[in-house]
Amino acid sequence: MLCGILLSILLAGAFIFGRWIGSRAQPNVLTDSRHVEKIKDLEYLIDKYYLEEKDEDSLAEGVYAGLLYGLGDPYSRYYTAEEYEEETVESEGNYMGIGVLIQKDENEAANIEECYKGGPADLAGILAGDEIVAIDGVDIFEKNITETVELIKSELEKTVVLSIRREGEVELLEFSVTVDHVKIPSVEYEMLENQVGYIRITEFKGVTPEQYENALRELDRQGMEKLIVDLRNNPGGLLSSVCDVLQQMLPEGLIVYTEDKYGEREEYTCENDHAFDRPLVVLVNENSASASEIFAGAIQDYGLGTIVGKTTYGKGIVQAIKEFWDGSAIKLTVSKYFTPKGQDIHEVGIKPDVEVDQDLEVGGLDDVPHEKDTQLLRALEILADIN
Repeated sequence: MLCGILLSILLAGAFIFGRWIGSRAQPNVLTDSRHVEKIKDLEYLIDKYYLEEKDEDSLAEGVYAGLLYGLGDPYSRYYTAEEYEEETVESEGNYMGIGVLIQKDENEAANIEECYKGGPADLAGILAGDEIVAIDGVDIFEKNITETVELIKSELEKTVVLSIRREGEVELLEFSVTVDHVKIPSVEYEMLENQVGYIRITEFKGVTPEQYENALRELDRQGMEKLIVDLRNNPGGLLSSVCDVLQQMLPEGLIVYTEDKYGEREEYTCENDHAFDRPLVVLVNENSASASEIFAGAIQDYGLGTIVGKTTYGKGIVQAIKEFWDGSAIKLTVSKYFTPKGQDIHEVGIKPDVEVDQDLEVGGLDDVPHEKDTQLLRALEILADIN
């Protein structure tokens, strides 16, 4: 979707259920007569006393969501068809749109919070901070986010005209933008001094392995001799994505393995020897979770680099997704993952080889210039000492 999704995916990796574990015939909440009667009582009270009109479909969705909520697991949840579509777009990082993130503020203004580099809107000259006033001449002041997005992304290769209010400009600006397939950036890179490459992975999406490969290739083209991979504040993402990224970094062998409640083990392996052979530092912090920890744990176990920063979040469990016939879905915690050497890091985290605090006085990570980033500076010192 155009606006992206403001949900962070804190999971080691979502995958589609290959089979259901257990039997539906086992006793459960909705076959226990006490619970059935209580639900009927609740419906009776709603019908008799609730002031507004009820929506039967919404009530049913609430029952489904409640079953997952009752697990007390923050990572297991129920998705309506609409929510699951949005979740899929977010996790894959590939959607149809113009490459902007839109939010409505308290004054109902449609503000462009982010304009993805290289996307149609960016190429047309639209900037983060711009306000969309109209789309193809249609005033969007009273339209919600969904309605606003639908005005833009209704048709691939359609050209839409955005009327933009920009700070410092007296008149409205108009931009013609073509709707296209957009890949949400999840990898940033640059060459630092002394031929040290720097790659930051913000999340492990479906598009991340390709973006990471392109970053490595471009840094190599520029003469990279050493590398820093920054996973700080990376909440995780797809298990398949981090494994595909590690395929480009590890020797032949085990990347990670999972075990379910029955002790069944599934291994994810690197099929060829791509062991990174230059000095490497991986930056992590307390907000590096899940797939980020798989990356850091594998690099640490194979001794391919130095882990620098703070102990990671400690999310060592995997969620699986089951889609239903009506487009709805559930995400359910189904297994634990372990690093190549068998570390169970759930609620423990990955301990860095070199612990370094971040100077919180300089602001959030995105606001920290390199010259004041204490963790990055320590990483550069470590690399400088390696010939």
